[in-house]
Amino acid sequence: MEGEGECSDNLFTSVMTLTKMRVPHVPQRYVLPPSQRPNLTLDLTTTLPIIDLSTLHHASQRSLTLDTIQGACKELGFFQVVNHGIPLPVIHDALAAATEFFNLSLEEKMTLLSDNVHNPVRYGTSLNHASDKVHYWRDFIKHYSHPISDWIHLWPSNPPSYKDKMGNYAKAVQVLHKQLMEAILETLGLNFGNLQKEIEEGNQLMAINCYPACPEPDLTLGMPPHSDYGTLTVLLQSGPGLQLQDNKKKWLSVPFVEGALLVQLGDQIELMSNGQYKSVVHQVTLSAENKRLSIASLHSLPINKKIGPAPELVDEQHPVSYNEFSFRDFLDYISSNDIADKRFIDSIKKSV
Repeated sequence: MEGEGECSDNLFTSVMTLTKMRVPHVPQRYVLPPSQRPNLTLDLTTTLPIIDLSTLHHASQRSLTLDTIQGACKELGFFQVVNHGIPLPVIHDALAAATEFFNLSLEEKMTLLSDNVHNPVRYGTSLNHASDKVHYWRDFIKHYSHPISDWIHLWPSNPPSYKDKMGNYAKAVQVLHKQLMEAILETLGLNFGNLQKEIEEGNQLMAINCYPACPEPDLTLGMPPHSDYGTLTVLLQSGPGLQLQDNKKKWLSVPFVEGALLVQLGDQIELMSNGQYKSVVHQVTLSAENKRLSIASLHSLPINKKIGPAPELVDEQHPVSYNEFSFRDFLDYISSNDIADKRFIDSIKKSV
């Protein structure tokens, strides 16, 4: 039974279990030190850029839109997109599939349980329930998704519509990612064609997250401050809860815009741009009343592809600022390091 919650072999407890048990307080393992607790009184920020992607297809508007994207990448490493080409029914179906998965019995979900970050499909809680010093109020299912024909047979068989609904969304967001990468590389003065093969053959990891209502949201987080490892993360959310850090290290609360998708720059873009653009540091806050779902499509270059700063962006005034790394290097890093303690990108910066 889901309500039983713990498995004696590995002491696994899902947050959905704690919610069904109606715990009045968060267990001690979820309580953050006071200095790391979130500020839940932040107003939703109204000045974050929202970009109409349809304007990229109009010659008279494309240049202005690229300027807006460039400004967002330099200042925040983040923007929202509308008119992105993914139909609203596809978005709603993906969120419905996520809801149905997390409502399955614990026994059903436990068949996919793993703490091995290299597994192509894995269910879990927190960041890594087996090694986290502090736990986070999140359950998740992660699976590789591109090319979808290589991976979809490994995805959950229940709920029965999961592969179809989540697969349609995964394929659509993969197309969107390519369009976004073309625009972002253009703003850096880089030739998309030089990386097109690696981008088209790169990795897509879908991280489907469930953040149930929390009895004490001021004491814990759904996810700690971190940046994503890849090129871009395209995020679909069912409601507000995401906070991001601006270049003055001030936290901003991201508003929920129906039908919009959030675009977050990852460590590979920061490295490729030689620091011109920054991967965005973000965290997830919780609500005492509402469950929140998010579907993060994390894109990166092929797993063994070593990447360094683009040669076109390196000169005497802008020397190489980062060591090369690959997606596999990142996986090895998080296997033995806590990203809540130190960001991966900080481990590959060259000392000045």
